[in-house]
Amino acid sequence: MNALTAAHGVIIPLECEFFALRGVALLIETIDKVRDRLNPSITMDGLLATMYDPRTLHSREVLERVVEAFGDDVLETVIGRTVKFPDASVSGVPITEFAPEHAAAQAYLRLARELVARGAVA
Repeated sequence: MNALTAAHGVIIPLECEFFALRGVALLIETIDKVRDRLNPSITMDGLLATMYDPRTLHSREVLERVVEAFGDDVLETVIGRTVKFPDASVSGVPITEFAPEHAAAQAYLRLARELVARGAVA
């Protein structure tokens, strides 16, 4: 609650799993309550699909449902599932330094550009 009260905006990461959808709905309710009671200027900057695996029907269906339910609030950038993330964590560096040419690092760079274009980041 303290973080939401102090925040200008929120990016909601959503693992592409059905049970994660339930958590998003609860988080959005919490953000709405914070907006009503504590921080009227907080915005939802977007939902970010993460751990997406296009090879699985499950991931594709979850992403499709998220877009149906939240429309323009869903960021176009999708962060795919890859072993490079845990490797980067073990190395103690961000993915953009660990493997800057990897698709995962490029996805985070696209995310940054998308957020700037949306006006979420000054």
